[in-house]
Parts: sequence; C-alpha cells; structure tokens
Amino acid sequence: MDAEEILRFADNLVFAKTGKRLNDHQRAVVRGTWQRKTYPQIAKESYSSSRHIRNVASKLWQLLSQVLEENVNKSNFCSAMERYEISQVSNSGHFNLVQKGNINFCTETSHPPKTPQNSPSTQGSNEDDTQQKPRLDLRDAPDTASFYDRTSELATLEQWIIQERCRTIAILGISGIGKTHLALQLLLQIQNQFEYVIWRSLGTSPTLQTTLKSLIKFLSNLPETELPASTDELLSLLMENLRSHRCLIILDDVQTILSSEQIAGNYRPEYKNYSTLFKLIGETYHNSCLILNSWEPPREIVASSRENSRCHSLQLGGLGAAASEILREKGLLDEDKWESLIDTYRGNPLWIKIVAAAIQELFSSRVAEFLKYDTLFLGEELKAILQQQFDRLSKLEKQVICCIATEIDAVSISQILEKVQISPLELFDALQSLGRRGLIEKLEAGDRALFSLSPAVRQYAKIDREQSNSIDRSDVH
Repeated sequence: MDAEEILRFADNLVFAKTGKRLNDHQRAVVRGTWQRKTYPQIAKESYSSSRHIRNVASKLWQLLSQVLEENVNKSNFCSAMERYEISQVSNSGHFNLVQKGNINFCTETSHPPKTPQNSPSTQGSNEDDTQQKPRLDLRDAPDTASFYDRTSELATLEQWIIQERCRTIAILGISGIGKTHLALQLLLQIQNQFEYVIWRSLGTSPTLQTTLKSLIKFLSNLPETELPASTDELLSLLMENLRSHRCLIILDDVQTILSSEQIAGNYRPEYKNYSTLFKLIGETYHNSCLILNSWEPPREIVASSRENSRCHSLQLGGLGAAASEILREKGLLDEDKWESLIDTYRGNPLWIKIVAAAIQELFSSRVAEFLKYDTLFLGEELKAILQQQFDRLSKLEKQVICCIATEIDAVSISQILEKVQISPLELFDALQSLGRRGLIEKLEAGDRALFSLSPAVRQYAKIDREQSNSIDRSDVH
C-alpha cells in the first residue's frame, strides 16, 4: 500500500470504531509515519509544533491499539497495519474489504438481503430493518476528513427517516457548510435500516437516463442491455424497486443540474426531467428515502416540503462552538479569541479552515495578532468559493444583495425598496431565493423582519460589485 492507501485504511478503521474521521493532524501523522518521517518533519509539513504532533500521535496510537487489538506505536505502526490487512484478507471466506470510490467497507459475500415478508411500512415496526445487512454502492462517496458535532441535525434527520418514514429530504446550505459530511455520518448511523444504500454524485451533471440506469442496475442486478430504452419505463422500474425494497439513495451536488442566473430552484433546460423523478419519489407511496445535498432546493422539494409531511428540508447553518475543534486541530493559539473568529466566519467549516491556514502561515498561529488588524481576510481560495455562489445569482438577486451590503445594520423590506428600483413582488422573489441559497440572514425585530449578510458574504458582494462596475466601464470605452 502507498501512503494514500494506508491513510484511507486507517481513516476507515477509526471511523468504524468512533464514528469520526481522522483530523488533519492525525492524517499528517499517519502519512508521515508511513513515509518514515520524524515528528519534527511531520510538524513542519503540517504547519504545527513538534510538541503538538507528538501529543496527537500519542492519542492516535492509543486509539489504533484498541482497534487493532495490539500495542501500536510509531516504530511498529507500519508492520501492525500490514498484519491487520493480511488478517482481513485471510478471513475473506466470510467478509471482503471492498473499496467503493475512496471508502472501504466490510461487506458480506453471502447472497444479497431478501425483502422482508412483513414489510415494516405495513406492519408499523422497524424490527426487520435493524436485522438486515445492507448492500452498499458508495462508489461516488467522497473520502472526507473529520466530522464535527452535528448532534441536533443528526437527531432531526434520523427522526424524519426512521420514525416518520420520510420519502424525500433535502440537506441545503452554502458551499463548505458540511452537507456531505453530515450525510455520510447519517449514513453510518442508519444504514442497517435499509436493504440497499446508494450514493451518487451529480457533480458531472449526468442526464436523468444515466442516473436512472445506474440506480436500477444496482437495485435489480440487471445488465444495461436489458434495461428499458425510454425514460418513462426507467422511472417506472425504479419506483417498482423502491416499493419492493427499502432503499436509501443519496444524490450529492444537486445544484449542478439547476440553472444559474435565475431565481433559485430552476432547472437547466436539459435537466428539467429530473423534476419528474423528484415528484414521483416525494408523492408516490414506497418504502424508500431519497436524500438530496444541494446549495439550493429544486422547486419540487420546496413545494413538497410545504404540502407533504413525508418531505422535509434542512437548511444547514454553521457549527457554532463546535468549530473550536477545527482551530484546535490546526494548533491555533489564543483560545479566548476563537469565538470572535468563529462568529466572523459564521461557523462554516471550510471557511474557518481557510482562515486558520492563513493565521498559521502569516501570524505563527496567533489568533489575537490576526484580529488586531480588524480586517476581514478572504484570500483567493475563499473568493473563488464565493464567486461560484455569486455566479448563480440572477440580476435581481445581485441588485438586492449589493444594496444590503452597503448598509452597516440590518435593513427592512421598505428600506431596500427605497434604494432599489424594483417592485415589491420582485423583491419578495429575490429575498426568498437568497434565503434558500443561504446567502442572507433574517432577523426578527419586533413586528418586522430585517435582512443582513454575514461578514464574508458582505465583503465579497462589494468585490463583486466593483468587478461588475469595472467591466461596465471597460465596455463603455
């Protein structure tokens, strides 16, 4: 195994034991140890101190000792992992270690699970579900790092799926907020309640036919040559499988089939038929559940969430105090200043990792020194992420968000209308769409609603406006 393979192997062993992924420093220790590097070398490459890396390593060896059931330390880590891998292969008469995309899973080599004779949906019991061993197809599931506390969100999702038997759930939020991490953790907790679990990414914008064929081939074990040719027949066959078996399907990066430069939720013209899939799964009786991860909700999901108790949406917010774990992993100093930093970047895990890396590089991990400058750091990486969000906005949304960005305090609808030459109905559409994209913050002030932006979004809105004005001026000349 090379360094990346052993890293995935160790990560999945720890994940199976604790439900948490290796954090950045633990990953650095695993990779560096496998490459026979010293702790000072690992510390230098991970922008940390040798003392912190030694502490991380000590706790990691203790954890791996429990997992491997032998004493593990830096000197015997490589041989211990190799011995464990060999022991797993020798047991392959019962289990195989199978790689699905970038994730390894232990799967039975026996026959696939049978449909329970007494369906839980008709008997009102979960007893049969919990005894099943699911068939997993997670080839598109990403290899993620640490999972940070989302206890409340996990409990809500589990209740919707297991207790309320929801058919469709959308996990929504701005880029970097942790939708994929949450869905992966949820999968780990509830997978035994299903016969089939499938993870598919829409990141490459596959056609509906491609997605349907991929799902049906796994659920029906049919070769592609035996699948129907028409989309309607494929949809019918998929729904038959979802009724016959309890399936969990996760579709990631759903925003890629939705249109840019329009109000949130509209489809790109060539992907409009996905709306039929989402409506069928949301409105038709079956035993299964579809989870959609997206920056914004498709229109059918919004409508179904209002009208159907079997369809729900979860708008994911920041981590709050749990984001401190990221700063701790990064070895940042001045813990009393962390709350201010987390609030500024609204607990967005990816944003906080980006600014934490900058603090490591520029301020020797001193948060107080960074905050002294009283300026908001975006950096090219965070700017690029926010640009992707802003590129999706309609002209109407950009008008509104730029208006809000010029105000220091939160503003009311009437105040926005005074500054932007649009009708009230247009403003309502824009505010609703920006809210669904997670780009505005709504506050309650007595009997009226006020709207504001997070500091990072506010800063980028000003940058975007300046860039647009610059392009307009160049067009004139």
